[in-house]
Amino acid sequence: MLFHVTMDVDIPRDLDPAERTAIVAEEKAYSQDLQEQGKWKHLWRVVGQYSNVSVFDVGSTDELHDLLWGLPLFPYMTVRVTPLCPHPSAIR
Repeated sequence: MLFHVTMDVDIPRDLDPAERTAIVAEEKAYSQDLQEQGKWKHLWRVVGQYSNVSVFDVGSTDELHDLLWGLPLFPYMTVRVTPLCPHPSAIR
């Protein structure tokens, strides 16, 4: 199942800098692991924002839910999920 996911990050400005550095490093490692597994198919930065647009390929909505909740930055995110299906005019 494919899902379009938009994540807007809003880390509090008063978060301890060492904690911020650690959580961002954890987020990078977590997201790269999901990419290597083929679950996080695409990841694009939104220019000028602390946001990304992603495509996930997972077995179920429950799996996506668990992966998103596992993101270290999830407590600081606004996440929007849109299920995707093939378009009849697509050539791929």
